[in-house]
Amino acid sequence: QVQLVESGGGLVQTGGSLRLSCATSGRSFSRYNIGWFRQAPGKEREFVAGTSRTTGSPYYADSVKGRFTISGDNAKSTVYLQMNSLKPEDTAVYYCAARGITGQYNYWGQGTQVTVSS
Repeated sequence: QVQLVESGGGLVQTGGSLRLSCATSGRSFSRYNIGWFRQAPGKEREFVAGTSRTTGSPYYADSVKGRFTISGDNAKSTVYLQMNSLKPEDTAVYYCAARGITGQYNYWGQGTQVTVSS
C-alpha cells in the first residue's frame, strides 16, 4: 500500500503560479503511477495530469494543457504539479492518486485547496 500527502495549495491571484507536491510513502515509489485530479465545488472530480504507464510521457486535460506541468523526483518519492497562468476556474481541491498494476487509481491523498482570485 502507498500513502499520499499533498501540499502546496493556497490562495493566488489570476495569472499567478503554485507548485503542488505529492509526497508518497509506503511501498516502493517506482511501483506506482501518480496522477493529479481536482474537484471544484458542486462539480465532479476530474483528471488534471498524469503520466503514461508505458512510456512515462506526461499527458494533461485540455483545460490545463500548456499551463500545468507534472514532474517527479524519485529520490524524494514525490510528484509535483507546477501550475502557471492560473485562472479562477482552476479553483478546486487538488488530489494526487496512485495506481498500480491494475491501472486503477486506488490510493488517494487528502487533497489540498487551491483558490484563484479574480
